[in-house]
Amino acid sequence: MAELNPIAKRMHNISPDPIELTFDDGRSAIFTLSGAEFFQQEFQAEGTCRDDDAAYRFISSSDNESVLVGRQGSNDSGWTNVGTVVEASKVKNE
Repeated sequence: MAELNPIAKRMHNISPDPIELTFDDGRSAIFTLSGAEFFQQEFQAEGTCRDDDAAYRFISSSDNESVLVGRQGSNDSGWTNVGTVVEASKVKNE
């Protein structure tokens, strides 16, 4: 059986505690995830970001190599691709 995506596994293990996520473009933000789960190898979660009031979705890519992030703001009609998570770490002093 193939391995779980290591970033998705870390996100799953840290949640529901706050997680600092770093994206492929260098940006980082603190998120709180809900419903983080695996279906066999596929990862999915929903969450919120401290910096805004939008909804976020996290899913593993079809090849299970990446965790992709989508964002839907309160005034948006659809989801926007935010990027790819390259690092996940537990927020210190929370």
